[in-house]
Amino acid sequence: MKDLRCEKLASILLNHSLKVRAGENLVIRSNYNGKPLVDEVYKQAIKAGLNVYTHVMINEHNKFFMENATQEQFENANKFLENVYAIADAFVVIEAPDNVKHLSKVDSERNMKYNKVSSPLVKLITAKRWVMTNFPTHAFAQEAEMSLEEYEDMLFDATIVDYQQMDREMDKIIDIFDKTDTVRIVGKDTDLTFSIKGRKGIKCSGENNIPDGEVFYAPITDSANGYIYYEFPAIRYGVQVDGIRLEFKDGKVIKATADKNEEFLNKILDSDEGARFLGEFGIGLNYGIQKFIKNILFDEKIGGTIHLAVGNAYEDSGGDNRSVVHWDMIKELRVDGEIYADGKLVQKNGTFLYE
Repeated sequence: MKDLRCEKLASILLNHSLKVRAGENLVIRSNYNGKPLVDEVYKQAIKAGLNVYTHVMINEHNKFFMENATQEQFENANKFLENVYAIADAFVVIEAPDNVKHLSKVDSERNMKYNKVSSPLVKLITAKRWVMTNFPTHAFAQEAEMSLEEYEDMLFDATIVDYQQMDREMDKIIDIFDKTDTVRIVGKDTDLTFSIKGRKGIKCSGENNIPDGEVFYAPITDSANGYIYYEFPAIRYGVQVDGIRLEFKDGKVIKATADKNEEFLNKILDSDEGARFLGEFGIGLNYGIQKFIKNILFDEKIGGTIHLAVGNAYEDSGGDNRSVVHWDMIKELRVDGEIYADGKLVQKNGTFLYE
């Protein structure tokens, strides 16, 4: 039976997020598990007069390539796609894995090598109009410790919302932090300061991520000092790192420990010079998302949390830190948490204190 929620979500992706127009070139990029949503996006795009290319990815192929490809094959990894992506006007990326840990045993150096050679393709996507979402799969549901039906309801409830109203509410956050020099984060085992002076906030209200609900800034690269503890695990390449503690001096992570997979954490932080500096300070504002489900698309939006990404800063945020890494780590502030803007308490226990 057709799920009418796919129709609604496809419409949001095409009309709110991408604002597509007849004659444009659209790429739909997904796994084969995302077929119900891919089908609906494709049909609506064709009816709207777009030229559509569907790029279906197979996780097992990706893993095999990383493990077995020669240097020459790595260098030519994107040979067939570069021209297609270059002429695209917009991209819909639908994550729908059948196993979220399929890369966990791949050698991290080969994984990072693949990311480096793939970065030009990522730049082609992010230079255009793009939006990313998830489609409910058993793999996502298992990670969230939900049944598939429960996960479906959660996903569609979080994605099919009034993004225009969300955007208007974010103006209050912009009003606070666009005028701020020094931000201080205080919480469990945490006292961290950094500067966002002169940086303008980016409102995330459904243009690039569905679900959405955050405002983010690029910290001044050499400004972070202090320490932070992350209650929630950080996951990369299917590897879960628990109990992360980072210590910063003049912007750089000078000490990184973890209760689980500490060696992996430091290996990622040593990917390049920029990986030990902050690229993003994000404020979660979607209070309809309350549970951590090991899915960064949802988790970084949890209302009452913040996330700090080590590594690359998004160019449109004014940040100048560059890295092949961009790794979001989520800090719980709903219990004994505080945010200060130039010394003034502006959020306590996850709730903003508006004047």
